[in-house]
Parts: sequence; C-alpha cells; structure tokens
Amino acid sequence: MSPARLENPRGPPDCLKCRYFHVSWDPRFPRACRVFGIKSWQLPSVEVYRATGRNCPAYDLSPRLKKARS
Repeated sequence: MSPARLENPRGPPDCLKCRYFHVSWDPRFPRACRVFGIKSWQLPSVEVYRATGRNCPAYDLSPRLKKARS
C-alpha cells in the first residue's frame, strides 16, 4: 500500500485520467501537472496532498475519457 493511501483512505485522484497530466521530458521527474507546474517522480496528486493535506482541487477527467464514457 502506498504512503498516500495510508494518509488518505480515499486516495488521491488518478492523475493518469486527468486532463492536466502530462509526461515530462525529464527522466528524473517524469510525471507533471500543467495546472500546478509540478514535475515529480510520484503522481502530482500525491505531491499536492502532501503539500496541502487535501486532494487535488484541479482534477478534471480528460475529455478523451469523458467521450469514451458517453
């Protein structure tokens, strides 16, 4: 179980499904968030939770996934 799951039973939002998530060019920090300007080894939502104690307020389901669900 990841440390984020222990701190927050609901867990952070899944960045891989977020419209603002992208893969950065930096191999040391491959995961990134366009809203917060975060580059991290972990998912950006984990970093947001660690910094604020709250789940990511900018999470928005990717339009590609919204279209697939319709």
